[in-house]
Amino acid sequence: MNLKKIGSTVLFGLAVLSTFAQLPVQITGNLNKKRITPVKLFKIDGKPEEIASSIPTANGKFGFAFYPETEGLYIVGTGNVNSPSDNYTFYFKGGEKLSLIINDSNYELQGNTNSKENVIMAQWFKLTEPLYQKSINFSRGNSSIFIDFFPQLEEIAGQSKTFLKGKASGNIKFDKLMSEIIAWDLANYASNFINTPRSAHPDLSEFSPYYATLSIQNLSKRADKVYAYPWGERVLESTMMISMRQKSIPYTPGVEGTKQSLTLVSNDTLKGDFVLKRMASLKNYTEYITYADAFGQYFLTDKQKKKQVEIAAPLATLKPGDAAFNFSYPDKNGKTVSMADLKGKVLLVDVWATWCGPCKKEIPHLKKLEEEMKEKDVQIVSISVDEAPDKHKWIKMIQDENLGGLQLFASGWGDIAKYYKIGSIPRFMVFDKAGRIVTIDSPRPSNPELKTLLEKTLAN
Repeated sequence: MNLKKIGSTVLFGLAVLSTFAQLPVQITGNLNKKRITPVKLFKIDGKPEEIASSIPTANGKFGFAFYPETEGLYIVGTGNVNSPSDNYTFYFKGGEKLSLIINDSNYELQGNTNSKENVIMAQWFKLTEPLYQKSINFSRGNSSIFIDFFPQLEEIAGQSKTFLKGKASGNIKFDKLMSEIIAWDLANYASNFINTPRSAHPDLSEFSPYYATLSIQNLSKRADKVYAYPWGERVLESTMMISMRQKSIPYTPGVEGTKQSLTLVSNDTLKGDFVLKRMASLKNYTEYITYADAFGQYFLTDKQKKKQVEIAAPLATLKPGDAAFNFSYPDKNGKTVSMADLKGKVLLVDVWATWCGPCKKEIPHLKKLEEEMKEKDVQIVSISVDEAPDKHKWIKMIQDENLGGLQLFASGWGDIAKYYKIGSIPRFMVFDKAGRIVTIDSPRPSNPELKTLLEKTLAN
C-alpha cells in the first residue's frame, strides 16, 4: 500500500532523528465518522503539540509517516490540544506500524501489524472505555451521575491492579511507563468526572473509596512524570480542586490564594507552572510585580523564564519609576547574576554584541566613564546578546579589550531584548538604587549627558 495515496500523508522530522528512531513510524487508518474531519498527530512536550494533519479521502482513509523525536507517547485523533476527547494515545519509538479505525467516540486496532506496546494500550483503553465515555465524552449523550460512575470506577480501579499481569511487551521502558499511564488515566477520569457539569453532584461523604487515594501531593512529586503524560497539567489542576475540597480549603483569589494552593504541590518546577498559569490572566504590571516577587523562585526552567517575559512584556509600561526586569545571566566565570542582586547601586546597563561596530566605538568612552565614577555607587553592567556559539568571541574580547564593569552573557536576543523592546544596539539604560527605571534609552557614554544623568540619579 502506498502511503502517499492515503489522505494527505505527512513526512517530517528527518533532521531530528534520535539514536534509536532510525526507522519511521507508519500510521494508516480509516475515519469511521459521519463527518470527515482532519486526523491530527500530536507529540507530547509537557502538553500535546500538533505536528501533522492528514485530510482523509472521501472513503475515510488517512495516513502518516514520521520519525519520532523521542521514544514515548504520541496522540492520534480528531480532537484538539486542550482535551482528551476524540484523541487517543499510542507509544512509538521508531519502526512501528499502526493500523486503526477511528469511530465516533472510540478507536480500534485493525490487522496484525501493530506493536505489542500499542496492543496493550488498546486493551487498556477497552477496559477503561466506560470511564472514558462518562468522564470525558459526557457531552455526547454519555452523561451520568456519580451513582452510575463510582461503582464502575471502583471495579476498574480494582482490575487495574492485575491488568499488566502476563502482558510484558519486552520493552522495559514501556512496561514501566504503562504502569504510570494506568495511574494517570484513572486519576484523569476520576477527577474530570467530579469537576464537570452533572445533573447531580456527590457530597464528600458520598465519594467512593478511590478518591481517598487520589493525592495531588503524590501526582506532583516529579515534573517529568507530569510532562510525559499528555494531560498531566489538566489532571493536576483538576485533582487540586478536589484536594482543596477534601481539606476544606476555601477558594481565595490573588497571591494569598495562590500561596495556599501551592502548599498542595510537591515539586518546585510544577509550582512555577501553576503560578504562571495564574499570572497569564493578570491585568496590570503592578499585579505582575506582586506575583513575580512572591513566586519568582519557582521559575526554574528556560520555558518558564520565557513565559514569564511573555506575560510581563505586554503589561510593562516601561516608564520612569517602574520596576526593572529581573534578568538573570552568567558572568564570564559562569556565576549567575540577577538584577535583584544589584540593588543598592545606580546601574548603567549596556546591551551590546562583539559584532556590533557602534557598540565597540563606545568602549573607550565607557571605560573613561567607569574610571570617573569608580568612587561612587554606580555599577556598569554590560550584557552581550551574542549567540551561544560565539561565547568564546565574547570572552576573548573581554580579555583583549580589558573590559571592566560586570560582563554578562545573554545567549542571543532573549528575554531582556524582548522585555525592553530592543531592536538595535547598543542600548544603554539607567536604573536607580531601588531597581526602578530611570530611562530605558539613555545617552551613550560618548555623550556627556550620560554622566550628568548618573550623577543626578545618585543625588536623588
